Amino acid sequence: MILGICGSPRKKATEYILNQALNDLKEKDFETKMFTVRGKTISPCKHCDYCIKNKECIQKDDMIEAYSLLKKSDGIIIASPMYNGGISAQTKGMMDRCRALGAEDIDILKGKIGMSIAIGGDRVGGQELAIQQINTFYILNGIIPVSGGPFGANLGSCFWSKDSLDGVKEDEYGFKTLNKTLKRFVEYLNKYKK
Repeated sequence: MILGICGSPRKKATEYILNQALNDLKEKDFETKMFTVRGKTISPCKHCDYCIKNKECIQKDDMIEAYSLLKKSDGIIIASPMYNGGISAQTKGMMDRCRALGAEDIDILKGKIGMSIAIGGDRVGGQELAIQQINTFYILNGIIPVSGGPFGANLGSCFWSKDSLDGVKEDEYGFKTLNKTLKRFVEYLNKYKK
């Protein structure tokens, strides 16, 4: 199963692009599931070490559903809007809360394939920095990060929304980066998840 995580609290550009990616994967016969932070309660990590001692997070909020989906997934796509030149607080909160998964089993996410999508209101709004932050999360958890490769999607998929849903729909270059990154994501899934 491919898990798409939408780190936007709004139903706009980020969710639209993530849906496009998941629909493309469905057409290739992958089972997909989206988890969106919109309308969810996900408290920040308290770094209280409860998970270290008890192998579960002390906070019983909507991360419980996310934990279950993350465990079942073969591939993970994290999509985030740009907030002050980086990922959204909601995306960061989810990543931080995955500390409890590592406390449960240090290898629980190891070997999964990870892909990043970043959407900014400006063409140069921090998309590459956001992708690096998501990819760092992947690396720290043993997830294999993939990009679209050289000549167009070096780090991953980047979109320019011009602060509107119509803007992101018109971003031809963004869709080029998405298609290139999805192609490599599928190649890695087929190679490593047999």
